[in-house]
Amino acid sequence: MYKIIIDSCGEFTPAMKADTGHFSHVPLTLQVGSWEQMDDETFDQGIFLKKMKESKEPPHSACPSPAAYLSEIEDTDADHVYIITLSAKLSGSYNAAVLAKNLYDEDNEDEDDMKKVHVFDSKSASIGQTLIAQIVQQAEEAGQSFEEVIRTADEFIKGEHTFFVLESLETLRKAGRLGSLKAMLASTLSIKPVMGSTPEGSIQQLGQARGMLRALDKMVDCMTEVTLNPGERVVAISHCAAPDTASSLKEKVKRTGLFKDVFVVDTDGVASMYAGPGGIIMAV
Repeated sequence: MYKIIIDSCGEFTPAMKADTGHFSHVPLTLQVGSWEQMDDETFDQGIFLKKMKESKEPPHSACPSPAAYLSEIEDTDADHVYIITLSAKLSGSYNAAVLAKNLYDEDNEDEDDMKKVHVFDSKSASIGQTLIAQIVQQAEEAGQSFEEVIRTADEFIKGEHTFFVLESLETLRKAGRLGSLKAMLASTLSIKPVMGSTPEGSIQQLGQARGMLRALDKMVDCMTEVTLNPGERVVAISHCAAPDTASSLKEKVKRTGLFKDVFVVDTDGVASMYAGPGGIIMAV
């Protein structure tokens, strides 16, 4: 039996949510000013976005503790446990998960029924983690050994690309990562930066466009340029309170005729914080 644990930056599809035997979340903590919220099943996106809009302070997130990961490892009956965290370049979640794995290994090294645990640095976030989880599940269901599953997922991660376009740059401005003048000009001119992941898991700007529809076109162009063997890959889209925009992007991807499939989910708490209202994230 296997268990796939994802920090709450990664979204679950409806099928994953229903499959509690194989999937579980470890929540990060969200904070806006003095208000705190666990990014778990109690998360309310509408309330959170309202708090973000009303606050003059930037929102923050705190990564799960090693104890939270250790509890998930110990509580499952699975003999293969895979943990998928958001990029180590963006959060301490990966380091916390690795520490939990090491603590479990040290405490159980003499046990005959010791579980095999592996931690993946997704070098991505949000829906990028979702795709990795699906690859791990497919490999397990195909009967691959623990070591083979790790190799399969690592190879996928090397070729994975994540992109995003933000409707508003206000969150970045509040966080001090964008000058007020630049944010104001971008808003006034409707400039939408097209952002993407680096191979190391950091964030880079790939281009920009006037208006969201053109930015989505640019994002699809960027994706098709870098994706190898697109006919074998699934495109995943997550959106923050932007179902129509996500639907439009899905149709743009389908019209390329290049990819195996495409699906859409809503962002959970951490991805909602990064993306902001209207934000779109895409991974392949």
